[in-house]
Amino acid sequence: MLQLQPWPPPLHRPPPHFRRHTIASSAVNAPWGPQVGQAKQKCSQRLYISEQTDSSSPNTLIIATIEVVKPRVAKDEHIAKFDEETRSPFLKKSKTIIHPGEDQLTFQVNRIRELPQNSNILATHTDSPHVFVWDVQTQRNRQSVVGSNPSDPDLTLTGHKDNAEYALAMCPMEPFVLSGGKDRYVVLWSIHDHISSLAANQEPSKNSTVGARGIFKGHKNTVEDVQFNPASPQEFCSVGDDCCLILWDSRSGHVPAVKVKKAHNADIHCVDWNPNNVNLILTGSADNTICVYDRRKLTSKKVGSPVHILEGHTAPVLCAQWSPAKASVFGSSAEDSMLNIWDLEKIGKTQGSSRKGKSIHPPGLFFRHAGHRGKVVDFHWNAEDPWTIASVSEDVSKLGGGGTLQIWRITDLINRPVEVVVSELENLKNHVPECSSSIRSPGNS
Repeated sequence: MLQLQPWPPPLHRPPPHFRRHTIASSAVNAPWGPQVGQAKQKCSQRLYISEQTDSSSPNTLIIATIEVVKPRVAKDEHIAKFDEETRSPFLKKSKTIIHPGEDQLTFQVNRIRELPQNSNILATHTDSPHVFVWDVQTQRNRQSVVGSNPSDPDLTLTGHKDNAEYALAMCPMEPFVLSGGKDRYVVLWSIHDHISSLAANQEPSKNSTVGARGIFKGHKNTVEDVQFNPASPQEFCSVGDDCCLILWDSRSGHVPAVKVKKAHNADIHCVDWNPNNVNLILTGSADNTICVYDRRKLTSKKVGSPVHILEGHTAPVLCAQWSPAKASVFGSSAEDSMLNIWDLEKIGKTQGSSRKGKSIHPPGLFFRHAGHRGKVVDFHWNAEDPWTIASVSEDVSKLGGGGTLQIWRITDLINRPVEVVVSELENLKNHVPECSSSIRSPGNS
């Protein structure tokens, strides 16, 4: 298990590819968008950023482009020029959308989700009962100044009776949107009838609304996160402050299919459904743990029976996501400023031991990113470059305001087959004496 120690000082070398961008305002979300350009050593990729201000200007949704260096071509001078308190020259804002709300200066954009069927369509959650849908291709670029009128969303999804602040998901198979809120509801919409007009780049009509296709009731407290089954648009799950994990099937009505009444010992903040193994569901909680559930073994008992309970954080877990590259790998971030990478296949295997022979690392934990100074509120795997991650932290108390966005890649010495890495290192070791001999020979400087 590798760990990047907190810095500075001393400044430990970041991962093989590292980008850091300091944000003047607080950012709580930074999901990846599509690749928009390719070069020999790097690619350009869209990134969506939500910025929360200190009431000096409206809260905004930023569409940005970032340069991502391809594996094995990162240059040392990029690390040498590293400055943790400046904005990255590799990230460029291309469009700003002023987010609506009853009070623009206090309403914050908490969640951004991209529609898999159309990368120009986004849904956002704020401190409001509504979900807003945007076509970023046709939306006007705005200047974020005090007194500016909000941008007009292309669609407003209605159905919640109270604020729905965080729980938001898009279906990978159909243009469905799922949300959860303080009203304890899980709400499902279909925007199928509106996709064609949005994708055709027509002018968005103001005040377009879509009512709920279904409202699902089963939680007894705020719904904190929701997720679709990657293989079924009719199946989804939700977690909340009632410590429950609930599985739903819209074909069976609006009541829970399975309700695990005590999936954790405290509020559950996040849930993710494995895209490479649809039997596995991941949850993270205020009890500092991550649980892995096998849906084939779920029962509506008072206490959940996870197949794995993982303990590697010292504060509440805020985000947990499966890797798109490998079914057994996932990440978790928490209020302890850490972003941990886990591999279920490593559980039970030796990962490092003390003098007494006992493991010094939690089972399954093989990488720890410790580059953030504040709580890591969100992170996203890059589906186009699966071992590259965008992570966001709130650094208000540490840096005097604002937040930090980091783009980093795990070294491939970790994720490639051991025999391949060993062979490559052996070849490199044999090559070093040849290079040294060449340098010492006459005629060489």
